[in-house]
Amino acid sequence: MNQQELWNKKFSRDGYLYGTNPNQFIKNSYVNFKKDQTVLCLGEGEGRNAIFLAKEGFDVEAIDASDIGLNKLFEQSKIENVEIKTACMDINDWQVSKKYGAILFSFLHLKIDELKTLIKKIETSLEKDGFFVCEVFSKNQIENNSGGPKDLELLYSMHDFKENIKELKIHKLEEVITNLEEGTGHQGEASVIRLIAQKS
Repeated sequence: MNQQELWNKKFSRDGYLYGTNPNQFIKNSYVNFKKDQTVLCLGEGEGRNAIFLAKEGFDVEAIDASDIGLNKLFEQSKIENVEIKTACMDINDWQVSKKYGAILFSFLHLKIDELKTLIKKIETSLEKDGFFVCEVFSKNQIENNSGGPKDLELLYSMHDFKENIKELKIHKLEEVITNLEEGTGHQGEASVIRLIAQKS
């Protein structure tokens, strides 16, 4: 099953799998983004982070492998009266074509070599002083039933980020226990890694 089939299956149910509210960490971290620069949301699914940022006045682009997820994003963006430019593609096929003031994602599930490649692309794609912000499940999440893959290869350690971020200044990198309330897909106590990094 490819990424599109996998996520289309997840997103084809009624309602929004991870809710319509933004990821809490991203909501708490966007204050330094510049309004005159575009924000890119990777693996954006049904659009909760993108729509939140568009409502805050940002120019937002979103990429996801699931056309069903992006259709839900489009429907919700009409309700919220915001415009978001979307591209339907596997995240591994994303190519650097322009610069962004911020690039973010919540709960992307990639193998480590794919994450390594993605981080390189993010570093290249950020404007000077641009931010990279993400929240992902840590390897300790394997013990919890609050969401995320049951595959250690798709979960991360802080070392995975520390080792592969070469061109950005890391402002925050931590592993914490949090309580997720994100739709039906993420509910309960979870072990996550949070990152805020900036291009100098």
